[in-house]
Amino acid sequence: MTDEQYMQQALKEAQKAFDKEEVPVGAVIVMNNRIIARAHNQVELLNDSTAHAEILALTTAFNFLSSKYLPEASLYVTLEPCLMCSGALYWSKIGRIVYGADDEKNGYKKCCGTASPFHPKTELIGGILKDDCARLMKDFFKARR
Repeated sequence: MTDEQYMQQALKEAQKAFDKEEVPVGAVIVMNNRIIARAHNQVELLNDSTAHAEILALTTAFNFLSSKYLPEASLYVTLEPCLMCSGALYWSKIGRIVYGADDEKNGYKKCCGTASPFHPKTELIGGILKDDCARLMKDFFKARR
């Protein structure tokens, strides 16, 4: 599958969050061309400000592999990771991070600028299906205003 196809899977997770009135962020983790973890934001459901899609997907992948590191895995997430998620991704040593839309308000770039908060060996790719990912976020917040 391509990056776009995996991002479509992350968008399906984001739609689940949207349908549950959660901020619509979705994530999948892929290893050896196989999705090993899926998650979406569950902050409201779990009453837990750390229940971001990335964190929940990482936990699922760690448990699936019985490992605390993911150097051979790729994360596909619909929104640029926040600083909290960036820290968790750093410690996971994940091989690739592929995200859709930029998050100008809460994304890692707001705090880090051009410096990368990720592990030095992590490959970072942004803008995959950017418009689709951004549209879901805009629709969510427009419906709440």
